[in-house]
Amino acid sequence: MPLEILALILVAAALVIAGVSLYSVRKLKTRLVVIEEAPVVARSLKAAKKVALIVNPSKAGAEAAMAAVRAACVEAGFGDPLIYETTVEDPGHSMAVEALEQKCDIVVVAGGDGTLREAAEVLADTDAIMGVLPLGTGNLLARNLDFNVDDVEAAVHTALHGRIRSIDAAKIVLERADGSTEDHVFLVMAGIGFDADMMNDTNEDLKAWLGPLAYAEAGMRHLPGRRRTVTLSLDDGPEQQRKIRSVIFANCGRLQGGFDLVPDAVLDDGKLDIVVMSPQSVAGWAWIAAKTALRHRGAIPVIDYYQARKVRMSVPEPISSQLDGDTTGDVVAMTVQILPQALRLRVPARL
Repeated sequence: MPLEILALILVAAALVIAGVSLYSVRKLKTRLVVIEEAPVVARSLKAAKKVALIVNPSKAGAEAAMAAVRAACVEAGFGDPLIYETTVEDPGHSMAVEALEQKCDIVVVAGGDGTLREAAEVLADTDAIMGVLPLGTGNLLARNLDFNVDDVEAAVHTALHGRIRSIDAAKIVLERADGSTEDHVFLVMAGIGFDADMMNDTNEDLKAWLGPLAYAEAGMRHLPGRRRTVTLSLDDGPEQQRKIRSVIFANCGRLQGGFDLVPDAVLDDGKLDIVVMSPQSVAGWAWIAAKTALRHRGAIPVIDYYQARKVRMSVPEPISSQLDGDTTGDVVAMTVQILPQALRLRVPARL
């Protein structure tokens, strides 16, 4: 047989074999697509995730949130979640530690900003993913992430299936008059002075009845007051002394009602936003309120904004402090440092 004819036969045979193989692969892919579209099989093909739920049982809607998370986990093929309830003595820290020890992939936290902060102290700089179920009064972290804080079902879906976003956290070292120190992490805002006094004096019964309006009632009582001297240093720079009523260290800036107290604050920009408020009268507070409500970008003399990665603050006499809405007692100094993109969260897909 001439070599040319043999070569043609071999080429033709190779083409036939290749065509059959391609047809078989396409047919197999089609079958796999059909199989994957079957809901039960689709869930079994996905890697099952281990889910923990840390819930503050004192919050309204806690029982409904637990039931919704259980149902969503079963529907997703993840199995029953591990459920941990916080207590007054332990508002979430050891529960987050246990969730990590159990190698949970997703740690859903149901509560207010304080419960989220307690869990974040443990989950920051780990591979765990935190889900957010806003059950608190302020829910400022959820608001700054554009959650619908009134839709628990949507929040549960986001906690289990939402897009993963890494956000900044902030480490703060509180120094007491007796020389003791405390290390914490916060996600929203820390502060001294007026805002801490307002948090400390908010009536809990009124807060349960009026929600965020209870803070306004306490704030009105604390509008009169004297300014205090503080010493500030940004990014280990030179110290500056200021007369203040309040200093806020912000990771994000949106308040209830859509008001932006710190319009330039971004959750993942690797920067702290520092707000120094120095009104001498109720009129000065009204000026700050009007600027915030109207989103006026111009400078006014009773409020100043700074950005830094690290802040050191000290006072000659103890002053009240707060972290994410929880009062943390009187301090004589604090150091705040940003932790860039330290916490992985499930957020709505549009973010």
